[in-house]
Amino acid sequence: MRCPTLLALLAGVMLYLVMGALVFRTLESPKESKEHEKLLCTTRDFLGNHSCVTAQNLSDLIKSVVKAVEAGLDVKHSSTNFTSRWDLASAFFFCGTIITTIGFGNLSPRTKWGQLFCVCYALVGIPMFGFLLAGVGDHMGTGLRKAVWKMETLFLKRRVSPTYVRVMSAVLSILIGCLIFLAVPTLVFKEVEDWSFLEALYFVVITLTTVGFGDYVAGANRRDGDLFKPLVWLWIVFGLAYFASILTMIGNWLRVLSKKTRAEMEELRAHATDWTQNMSMDFRILNPLDLNDPFLQQRRRWKLSTRRRVRRGVLGHHGRQGVIGENGHLPNRWVTHTRSMTRLEVVRLGGGEV
Repeated sequence: MRCPTLLALLAGVMLYLVMGALVFRTLESPKESKEHEKLLCTTRDFLGNHSCVTAQNLSDLIKSVVKAVEAGLDVKHSSTNFTSRWDLASAFFFCGTIITTIGFGNLSPRTKWGQLFCVCYALVGIPMFGFLLAGVGDHMGTGLRKAVWKMETLFLKRRVSPTYVRVMSAVLSILIGCLIFLAVPTLVFKEVEDWSFLEALYFVVITLTTVGFGDYVAGANRRDGDLFKPLVWLWIVFGLAYFASILTMIGNWLRVLSKKTRAEMEELRAHATDWTQNMSMDFRILNPLDLNDPFLQQRRRWKLSTRRRVRRGVLGHHGRQGVIGENGHLPNRWVTHTRSMTRLEVVRLGGGEV
């Protein structure tokens, strides 16, 4: 990639980031301010209804709750029975979020040894998952190419334009993949997790793009997630592999298109060069030293008039028989004949004999 193109792309990305920041600030800042006012109002009401509790006691309680949440404790269920969030299914799902680089953040190690092991686990697991994803994507891409080839063959039998067939096959393959990996999981999570349709779609897209904010996590609040969470992880693996194969296929198509475009541009450039060289034979730039030479001027006028007479005769009698060469120029035998006539005229003007 050339430096001006890279700088233009960098400027475009920076502009896109600034635009996104302005939009998110406009959309989210009012709700944050409203929630802050609501919290202050709730705190005043609580202190007014419980005169035995001071503001400092309430602040200490809130700090303790926040510290427990940061330690990974689930405080949504006010039960005296302790239930660890690090059961086998949750730990398996957490390891899956590490090697897929999603990192929801709803569950994370809080001990020093746990954080150290997480670093080593990620350094080994991420490349391992990359090989797995490449293999799965390769097999899915092979099946996808076969399906696209069958669709293209079906359309080509009906004498449809190849370009139209390629576009339609690409659109159909993308729509089928979106139906399997986006639409169906959205409906499933909507029913299982009791989310709205927008919340389920938001979770699906954020997960498959490996953004993973962690505000919505499938199976996070389910106590019977021993089978559900591994299924969610398998959906993530195949979804990532499918979209990777789609991006690879689109990249191959763009590469082929760029090669065709480059070949066409080279052909146009060759034609332009040939046309320029042929035009320069008729429109030569005169040497300033030869402008005042009367002999050269007379010779030049005679050559031009002779060439015009010869061309008129050839075009009038033999133009349709292919005597005129390419780009409107005379064949080599006519050029040789013109040059011999020029030499005869020069000898006659000089007083010599042939």
